[in-house]
Amino acid sequence: MAAIDALIFDVDGTLADTERDGHRVAFNRAFADAGLDWDWDADLYGKLLSVTGGKERIKHYLREFNQAFEAPDDLDAFVAGLHAAKTAHYKALMNEGRVPLRPGVERLLQEARTAGIPLAIATTTTMDNVTSLIENTLGSDAIGWFAEIGAGDIVPRKKPAPDIYDWVLQRLGTSGDRVVAFEDSGHGVTSAADAGIDRIVVTTNDYTQGQDFSRASLVLDQLGEPGALPYAATGTRLDRPVDLDLLATL
Repeated sequence: MAAIDALIFDVDGTLADTERDGHRVAFNRAFADAGLDWDWDADLYGKLLSVTGGKERIKHYLREFNQAFEAPDDLDAFVAGLHAAKTAHYKALMNEGRVPLRPGVERLLQEARTAGIPLAIATTTTMDNVTSLIENTLGSDAIGWFAEIGAGDIVPRKKPAPDIYDWVLQRLGTSGDRVVAFEDSGHGVTSAADAGIDRIVVTTNDYTQGQDFSRASLVLDQLGEPGALPYAATGTRLDRPVDLDLLATL
């Protein structure tokens, strides 16, 4: 069995299904606050998810789906303001307990903590968003469970570039062949794999099913619980939830 120095998790779509009923709703509320008639429905938001990063997503929307909008001279400041308002709305949604963790996430986190295996996060979402989700699902002290958190604009290039994983691996003082990464999207898999991580577990969701996961080690519908075992992308049900013993065999 291969040693595991750390478990590194993506956030949105991986720890929780935050995109459709969290981020999308928060974006629409920020647009309404700004007097904009933009409405990102679930289908459009799925298309916008081809671009990682909230500010980048707004600019992509203007380039590809709303070219008639007369952008202000300082587009960067305008987008940054919308994104800040969106983050505030997202935090409010998290405080309401709108989005639970995905099945098996808390169980695996606790198992790793008991075994003394460090936890880390590698995400394109902001640190505020990470904190809101973690504190409102795992408790106010749970952010301290994670040895390293790479989030937001801490690196110049976002996924699918490997920068965020490179940053986390450097901070952990380990290499890609000694960690396991958890992702939900093709961009995330590319990011982790290009950082030298060869053990990648994907838990798909409605937005990411059918993406290219050829570089992943395991593609499942969820991490699973003892009474609700996960299914692989092939349709085969695993005989146990994803646990440390299973990860060590990848």
